Amino acid sequence: MKVLIIGGTKFIGIHIVEELVKRGHDVTIFNRGKTNVDFFPTIKKIVGDREGDLSMLKEDHWDAVIDTCGYVPRVVSHSARALSSHADLYVFVSTISVYQDFSAENITETDDLSVLKDTNTQEVTGETYGPLKVLCEKEVSKIFPNRALIVRPGLIVGPYDPTDRFTYWPKRVALGGEVLAPGLKDAQIQFIDARDLASYIVSAIETKTVGTYNVTGPKEHLTLEDFLHACKKTLNNETDFIWVEDEFLEGNDVGFWTELPLYIPQNKGMSGMLGVNINKALSTGLTFRPLEETIRDTFTWDESRQLAESERKAGLNFEKEKAVLANLKLRGR
Repeated sequence: MKVLIIGGTKFIGIHIVEELVKRGHDVTIFNRGKTNVDFFPTIKKIVGDREGDLSMLKEDHWDAVIDTCGYVPRVVSHSARALSSHADLYVFVSTISVYQDFSAENITETDDLSVLKDTNTQEVTGETYGPLKVLCEKEVSKIFPNRALIVRPGLIVGPYDPTDRFTYWPKRVALGGEVLAPGLKDAQIQFIDARDLASYIVSAIETKTVGTYNVTGPKEHLTLEDFLHACKKTLNNETDFIWVEDEFLEGNDVGFWTELPLYIPQNKGMSGMLGVNINKALSTGLTFRPLEETIRDTFTWDESRQLAESERKAGLNFEKEKAVLANLKLRGR
């Protein structure tokens, strides 16, 4: 198949390109030529701005277009309209952040979606990210009726992850010693290895799958404790998890999600964020690699970057972690 990737040289785009090539598809990458320009030297690239002139994309016909970097409906609409007569299928990578209410688990694709308060805004923030993605989805579905695949991933993890969120845990556990473990041991968590997401997307276009799908994992119920022990088993058995309650963490100004990835306090009413229903995607071929493989590969890739702690975008500072654990011991724990 002939496949056009919008993006393609950052995180999930890299894995999608690699999966397409592995399966023998004819791939073209379209982006501004600013990120990882040395990647994929043998693959055809078209340099351009998706907000500008897209006439060069109309010179060919694509079996599928995969949009990995659409955040603003005006921009997504521009590319979708340009390709509406030049592509059979439009794949849009969205997010589970489109949902309106995360207070309960088991969110399905038919649950209510977020509404943008200021319909004139185009600024992507923590507040507008989800609602803007909702509008992007609507544009794609309107322009490609019955020819659109909307994929809603949860937290995407693995090699090339620029956010440093999931990556914090393998790195920290590998260092060993006393590791601050947040909240409830049996809290459910979800995430998707970018390579499993890529495999699902490529398989879906091969089978001409359309519709909307929550794509996160794993298949089985996974707790935070299970995950941390998998990190320990994979990377460093000389690790001792010190479980710390929500109230103590809040009292010591320890942030959730970004500072302590995959952790959301009970009182935030957001358990649904890490308990999304993925049955629809499972029924259409979603599969997962072993958890230990994701942990090991993410750690190996992260080590190759040799980032200083100050350069990381997420994760609890090592000195702050020690201070919080010291305060815990002073309390008599």
